Amino acid sequence: MATYVANKKEQNSEKSNEKASEKTNEAVAEKVISEKIIEKVERKSFQKRKFLFVSLDGLIGDIAWQVVREGHEVKYSISNPEDKEVAAGFVNMIDDWEKEVEWADVIVFDDVLGQGTKAKKLKDMGKLVIGGTPYTDKLEDDRTFGQEELKKYGISIVPYREFTSFDDAIKFVRDNPGRYVIKPSGEAQNIKGLLFVGEEPDGRDVIQVLGDYQKAWSHKIPVFQLQKRISGVEIAVGAFFNGKEFMQPICINFEHKKLFPGNLGPSTGEMGTSIFWSGPNKLFNLTLKKMEAKFAEEGYVGYMDLNCIVNNNGIYPLEFTARFGYPIVSIQQDSMITPIGEFLYSMAKGDTPTFKVKGGFHIGVRLVVPPFPFDDPEQFEVLSKDSVIFFKKPNTEGVHVEDVKLVNGEWLVTGSAGVVLVVCGSGQTMKQAQAQCYGRIKNILIPHMYYRTDIGDRWYEDSDRLHNWGYLREV
Repeated sequence: MATYVANKKEQNSEKSNEKASEKTNEAVAEKVISEKIIEKVERKSFQKRKFLFVSLDGLIGDIAWQVVREGHEVKYSISNPEDKEVAAGFVNMIDDWEKEVEWADVIVFDDVLGQGTKAKKLKDMGKLVIGGTPYTDKLEDDRTFGQEELKKYGISIVPYREFTSFDDAIKFVRDNPGRYVIKPSGEAQNIKGLLFVGEEPDGRDVIQVLGDYQKAWSHKIPVFQLQKRISGVEIAVGAFFNGKEFMQPICINFEHKKLFPGNLGPSTGEMGTSIFWSGPNKLFNLTLKKMEAKFAEEGYVGYMDLNCIVNNNGIYPLEFTARFGYPIVSIQQDSMITPIGEFLYSMAKGDTPTFKVKGGFHIGVRLVVPPFPFDDPEQFEVLSKDSVIFFKKPNTEGVHVEDVKLVNGEWLVTGSAGVVLVVCGSGQTMKQAQAQCYGRIKNILIPHMYYRTDIGDRWYEDSDRLHNWGYLREV
């Protein structure tokens, strides 16, 4: 009897396993069919487009490469002779972008410094263009104009004075002792090492630096600002603009500008950034949102970012970035679900005010080599030019190129600045994003490379204050 019951149980168990197996097989089959249908729909809905990227200094190469990887046609033009090789091998490089205007479905400009004038001319001709206007270029290129426009639209600004004479600036600090920030205007602001943040209450360190600049840099800094230094949290709010309105979600980001961990060393363009996507919040509504109608009037298409200092007394914008930011655009692309080619096309057409992104936090860390952040062509030639970028395992997920070229399957350092790669990571917490990013960096070897090991650490302290002040609350 016991044997019979046992056999019966085994038979029932076998039948149950068979049914379960059948259900599993059916589920797998349905999933495969479903995935094939989705793949077919995606393949059918995918439309190959022609993108023309126009750059002064080879900044947008990574995004051009990502567009290529999605299956689109790309042509990329760089003006600066020193950067002509940047992204070569990854994308199709051309010399004369103006000959390709008729060929292109979308034209992408990656900078200010007069690029807005070219972009506006092409927009007026009816082309789909991502780029600025003379007005939006001036917001970034002319610091004083940018500050005055903020004030015009009811946005609080940090007290500042503009100078064209170092002697006048030194006299001003002596007569008005305090902590100041020295900010070059125009093209000189691209030399990030010239920005100086004063520490001494009487301004003597600022006076010393102004004297040094007068001797060594007066020919390159015809105009500069002295901005009062304000304490608080440095935070930036940015959003893409489609010619009519700001697209959603917006991007909250934290730049890490000093060369060494712990925020030490000389200022650089950027050593890394942490971001998260958000709905409109108090920070956005009290700053960029106030200028939305003006940007629509201009027909601006692209990314607009405002770096600010905030404290419990208010929000104080420091400067505009009226273009894609670097390396933040690579971090943004890495954290988007919407394909970047589709996103750029939709933004240029002004069709889609929303796009899909991953939740959580995202960071990007720059891997650099000598002479960064300094300009030393001889040192670059000896230590860094044509160095091989070696991956211990053949995995480049989350790795984005900057001054890199592809030759016979090898990634080589090129350009002149020593800015090589941006490595990204994402996670539901900042710690998870950091772990993924720094885990990926361990897979990369470049001779003489260095990078910051603390990108994202600011969040642990800054977030408490920002939430306490209510600036990140979605409204």
